[in-house]
Amino acid sequence: MIRKQLQAVEEAYYAAKPEFPDFKVGDTIDVHVRIKEAERERVQVFNGTVIRRKGRGPQEMFTVRRIVNEEGVERSWPLLCPSIAKIDVRRRGKVRRAKLYYLRDRKGKATRVKELRISREQMAQKEGAKK
Repeated sequence: MIRKQLQAVEEAYYAAKPEFPDFKVGDTIDVHVRIKEAERERVQVFNGTVIRRKGRGPQEMFTVRRIVNEEGVERSWPLLCPSIAKIDVRRRGKVRRAKLYYLRDRKGKATRVKELRISREQMAQKEGAKK
């Protein structure tokens, strides 16, 4: 009984879900966040590396980490957060872990993640599979 009610609520969330690109842990993304100041609303971009995706369905969360003034800054959002205007994927990362917490202990160039290179043929196959 409860499971059916939860499923109905989740379906309502999915109906209103905005279309975000598919991103994974290790990708460098730009998160465009709506910020309300007094009566105005503006969009601020938070760019960084995705270090974690957690949960599933409407409860799914993701965490983005970036370095500002030699200090690490992390922000977490629900994937279906209404304050997120859009998400842009800047680079695909090649990682072998589900969580990149080890980046917290690194400084400078050691925080870089290798870029995942995809050939044109592989991109064409992915585009064909999506349609």
